[in-house]
Amino acid sequence: MQMRLVNPSGAPAPAGPYSQVAEVRLGDTTLLVLSGQVALDDDNREIVGPGDMTVQAERTLEIIGQLLAAHGATFADVINIRTYLTDMAHRAEYAAVRGKYFTGDLPTSTTVEVSKLFRDDALIEIEVTAVVAAG
Repeated sequence: MQMRLVNPSGAPAPAGPYSQVAEVRLGDTTLLVLSGQVALDDDNREIVGPGDMTVQAERTLEIIGQLLAAHGATFADVINIRTYLTDMAHRAEYAAVRGKYFTGDLPTSTTVEVSKLFRDDALIEIEVTAVVAAG
């Protein structure tokens, strides 16, 4: 088994002192564990879509898509998704956006309500785990 912690080029830089992706090589497959993502702009300064769950969910999944693509993965390779919402009343809006990205065989999933995220204006944080062929 080999493990690397990386911040892939071509994908957003982390918003703090952490790695965006843990790559764990398991024979001929690689397990990708992504750090939680929120709807930050390209400069990691502002939340995109303040107060708008649909916009924040779209941006967050867009960032996750970029991180997956940097490793040759897609949403079809995601095996687990963990979502943190600051208000479960927005679950339907999130689910509508999520349904655009996850089709076919759906990953295992956890969605919980939390009192606060690391940014006061963030409504959602998502982290995923994916499995791809080692390359």
